[in-house]
Amino acid sequence: MNEVIKALKERRSIRRFSTKSVEKAKIEEIIDAGLYAASAMGKQSTMILAVTNKTVRDKISAMNARVMGKEGLDPFYGAPVILVVLADKNWANKVYDGSLVMGNLMNAAYSEGLGSIWIHRAKEEFESDEGKALLKELGIEGEWEGIGHCALGYAEGDAPKAAPRKDGRIQWAE
Repeated sequence: MNEVIKALKERRSIRRFSTKSVEKAKIEEIIDAGLYAASAMGKQSTMILAVTNKTVRDKISAMNARVMGKEGLDPFYGAPVILVVLADKNWANKVYDGSLVMGNLMNAAYSEGLGSIWIHRAKEEFESDEGKALLKELGIEGEWEGIGHCALGYAEGDAPKAAPRKDGRIQWAE
């Protein structure tokens, strides 16, 4: 089996992260892989907000927890880095394009020896006045929709094993 397919089959969502900081070069490689995701009509309508500043990270975590109705919880499982995928709010294919970016980010993180997990509620966060203000404060102009958060860092402990694949998920039309 080639290395790409092997990685696609082995990558798992991590729900417990070490406090060890992630090297900037690794984060940059992961982001670059995300930016190479396929996009409808080659529009490249997405952007990635790379959050390594703990204060900003904790602010986004608190916003996410409020959306979930669980204030005080860290929805990012202690991950030190959050890559927020945003897409042009007016682009019809924003969710698809952003989802492809998220997949690339998670697979690239695995290839760099890091754990990752997709955390939802970015849409609600960045539709809020607080979320819009944060984007503006960070110098991000325009109308953006939050697609997802790729929380990443070094896994604390072993990655979970893959669940057996369900039967009946392939239908051939030969």
